[in-house]
Amino acid sequence: MTFRLGADVGGTFTDILLIDEESGASYRAKTPSTSEDQSIGVLRGIQQACDSAGVTLDQVREVLHGTTVATNAILEGKGARVGLVTTRGFRQVLQIARSFVPGGLAGWIIWPKPEPLAALENTVEVTERVDSDGKVVTELDEDDVRRALRQLKTRDIEALSVSLINAYANADHETRIREIAAEELPGIEVSLSSTVLPELREYERTITTVANAYVQPQVSRYVANLERELTDAGVDGKLYILRSDGGLIAASSAQQNPVSMLMSGPAGGVTGAAWFAEQAGFPDFLTFDMGGTSTDVALVQGLQPRIGRETNIGDLKVRATSVDVRSVGAGGGSIAHVPELTGALRVGPQSAGAVPGPAAYGSGGTEPTVTDANVVLGYLPSDLAGGEVKLDREASRAAVATIAEAAKLGSAEHAAAGIIDIVNENMFGALRLVSVQQGFDPREFALVAFGGAGPLHANALGKLTGAWPVIIPPSPGVLCAYGDATTNMRNEAVQTLIRTFDALTDDEMRSMMQELADEARVPLDEEGIPESEQKVTYSGDLRYHGQGFEIPVTIDLTAFDGSGAGLASLRAEFDAEHKRLFDFLLDNNQHELVTLRATAAGPRPQIGLTTLEGGGKDPASAYLSDTEVWIDDAVVKARQYDRGKLKAENVVTGPAIVTEMDSTTLILPGHEATVHPSGSLLIRPIDNEKQES
Repeated sequence: MTFRLGADVGGTFTDILLIDEESGASYRAKTPSTSEDQSIGVLRGIQQACDSAGVTLDQVREVLHGTTVATNAILEGKGARVGLVTTRGFRQVLQIARSFVPGGLAGWIIWPKPEPLAALENTVEVTERVDSDGKVVTELDEDDVRRALRQLKTRDIEALSVSLINAYANADHETRIREIAAEELPGIEVSLSSTVLPELREYERTITTVANAYVQPQVSRYVANLERELTDAGVDGKLYILRSDGGLIAASSAQQNPVSMLMSGPAGGVTGAAWFAEQAGFPDFLTFDMGGTSTDVALVQGLQPRIGRETNIGDLKVRATSVDVRSVGAGGGSIAHVPELTGALRVGPQSAGAVPGPAAYGSGGTEPTVTDANVVLGYLPSDLAGGEVKLDREASRAAVATIAEAAKLGSAEHAAAGIIDIVNENMFGALRLVSVQQGFDPREFALVAFGGAGPLHANALGKLTGAWPVIIPPSPGVLCAYGDATTNMRNEAVQTLIRTFDALTDDEMRSMMQELADEARVPLDEEGIPESEQKVTYSGDLRYHGQGFEIPVTIDLTAFDGSGAGLASLRAEFDAEHKRLFDFLLDNNQHELVTLRATAAGPRPQIGLTTLEGGGKDPASAYLSDTEVWIDDAVVKARQYDRGKLKAENVVTGPAIVTEMDSTTLILPGHEATVHPSGSLLIRPIDNEKQES
């Protein structure tokens, strides 16, 4: 037997999922994250999962890892000291940036502009110039380069980024600077904009390249350390890292281009959700991933998540392809508070995290959190994570009681209900960002809820959005790890063109796409994936001539068959997307292709699918006990069930609580959950399959 192992590191817990490739049987582990060294928690979880499966570590064929190392380095400001080389005259490219200030009226007065990741004193200029067509206007002055690099050496930089004007059109000067840097700055990692982001717009290209250099030393150390410790522990399988777009890359590639990993964790959840939504027969759905620190949401159509061209981490925005995930500071550890100025109850974005955690964890936390509110309302069992976390109900009540007193809400139960209502509205707002505000009606989608806390709030979010059914996959608390283990290898090749359609032909387009496809296939070829098993998809960033922004559009290669229909179909596709987003067209403007992309993907893993034994509608065999919960300002009796004993076709009627090792599902009155043969719970209103609240 051989196994695939998914490992996902979150802000609070590290999730491990071990999958038997032949039978599809899975074994899970959930351990507290070790922020000082994420590999400690990963290795501890891997050992636990292998122990529960009764297998040895040398039977693990592949380790698929979603990590937040790069993300945390940026959020915590703990990246490398970066030196930046620019074309002469562009030294202040990061300081000028873009003229956008967040906030409302007069926001520019109070907004503290974030410090660039490469300080101005660590930025140097070199003499060279290339035009937008790639033609050399001024040759690279190599003596000037050496003087600049020696200046950076005195600044004790730890990583070097090179971003020259128009380097996307001709990378020769950047490549030569890297060669010189190997002589002048031995041992220093170098990031080239022509490799990291070969696209136009000097600011976006520069900030993305600098971000890559900023996190590269830390990511390289972590990946190399994890590979070494896996080998020492007896794991013979290869290590792959999850990209922000939901695909996998070899560990060595991840070390060279870590900026592609910034949304690694959330992307795994969306991939895992697609795996189970497909089995349940719902190709269009919203995802709702609620963890201990934050909630991530996304929209998926036809089992394909919407892909964005920008990634936001804190105040930083970089150009990196990623699943279009929106995050809100609302998780199980989000702290409730009542500001003295307003006296109104607020929840988050501050979080108790894993240490000290919610008051219920008994680890020194005293502030009231969303988890404490769920404990007070009776929604959570006495322990979490398979017994690793014991809940202190009295500590939760004492913490939430402080909110009841400060907000004058009477009882701890009323305060807890208020906390839950507010956090649900916060998460509803995030779901609207990816649906209503993108032109989609959430009532036309299912809602896949996961994460350690997601299933507790899923039924309420279904009522708010009108998205039915609400799907609770098996092992929802470790679904990101499931996504890591069930996705495929992926690589992308990009070319910037900036050509109006009247300057293009179908034959030229087809030729360029085929060249990009060959480039995108290289890492997959190196991993031994046969070309016959690789699938290449194409997309382009388009705009009307004269616009200052682009819209990504999928390109159908088969339309470019020499008949002249290819560009016409692409024009129609762009117009439809522009109309959906903005409700108007610019009929008199030329269409313009700015960037062309090819994405090569390997085959999805061949993993056996598990099917639950049928058991009729009565879930009595899974019944545990009755318990009291607080719903709609009253104490009501709810039935508790063991999810591991539920069978296909069982129907659990609310109010009910379904417990499992890594999560707890709350089913509200007036709703019922049907057990799908794939193991997912499908929650719907009892009266109607679709209902607006």
